Amino acid sequence: MKGPLFYSKILLFGEYGIIKDSKGLSIPYNFYNGALKVTENPSAEAIKSNESLKRFVVYLENLQNEQPELITFNLSLLNADVTRGMYFDSSIPQGYGVGSSGALVAAIYDKYANDKITVLENLTREKLLQLKNIFAQMESFFHGKSSGLDPLNSYLSIPILINSKDNIEATGIPSQSAEGKGAVFLLDSGIVGETAPMVNIFMENLKDQGFRTMLKNQFVKYTDLCVENFLGGDKKSLFSNTKKLSAIVLNNFKPMIPEQFHGIWQKGIDTNDYYLKLCGSGGGGYILGFTEDLEKAKESLKDYTLEVVYQF
Repeated sequence: MKGPLFYSKILLFGEYGIIKDSKGLSIPYNFYNGALKVTENPSAEAIKSNESLKRFVVYLENLQNEQPELITFNLSLLNADVTRGMYFDSSIPQGYGVGSSGALVAAIYDKYANDKITVLENLTREKLLQLKNIFAQMESFFHGKSSGLDPLNSYLSIPILINSKDNIEATGIPSQSAEGKGAVFLLDSGIVGETAPMVNIFMENLKDQGFRTMLKNQFVKYTDLCVENFLGGDKKSLFSNTKKLSAIVLNNFKPMIPEQFHGIWQKGIDTNDYYLKLCGSGGGGYILGFTEDLEKAKESLKDYTLEVVYQF
């Protein structure tokens, strides 16, 4: 057996902010994907994935027992497939902020959920929120606390605009231009990030009044402006606000930025060649970059591999 493909995602704006009701914008990233599979000769990686799925199934059984009104699964089929050695065959790097667990959650929901909401329906706000809530509960197995956005993006494979916790909608983004000099890119930090410890640091920081004030008056403010600028195609304001956001992150989210990147982060702000921001929870994995001139950014970051996500 081989199930349908589910793609990785990139949260362009809103990391950490969406916990405090900032806007957010998440887009599918089709470069990476994963699918459920059963094979005759499993690799060591497949066996490891299968072991993880066994634990996930126990978690889903408990979730169904505790909240049957939220979700029920075809557990007999799921158990049978996992016993047969089913695993998640994925090219999505783990701990890189591009939604590896989200794609797995989407795949399991798609194949085993009863009464599932499908992409073909009229996706009202209520249905989107219901899906997000289900996915948040499912993905909590991997992260401790999940917003449910990664699986939602992976499952629907469409850009999602987060207006606030209870207000999300499918959205269109300005079309790409292959000739465009401006770009959003991924910079590989070469370090695997762990979501839970980073989120814990953030939650701890929230106890500090000064941090909370910075978050509300600066971080959320500029995140919201960036989302509006990007969707509105206002490039001039987008880069101006991304620069401000990049500086705010460098000054207030240092633990989430690998130390060897602090200087490179500052260099982008000083030269205007590019602006960096967190991709996911940080701590490693990918760093997200924005540039008005891709060639200039490539030259400036020539020691690193850049993966272009979006050109405009």
